[in-house]
Amino acid sequence: MTKVIVRNGNVDSALRTLKQKNVKDGLSKKVRERQEGYLKPGAKRRKEKKENIKNSRRRNRERY
Repeated sequence: MTKVIVRNGNVDSALRTLKQKNVKDGLSKKVRERQEGYLKPGAKRRKEKKENIKNSRRRNRERY
């Protein structure tokens, strides 16, 4: 569970920080995967491979 401290009553800043931490931890992605239900092992592998290819292309674009 992600925790954020609200300082000086600034809830907007705390909410922004919470959202950033959730993105970094991949929490929303995990929730979405659980809502989709069970994936067969082969389908899971294909999905991960496709995602890894997409991420590597993005990293290469950022480098150059």
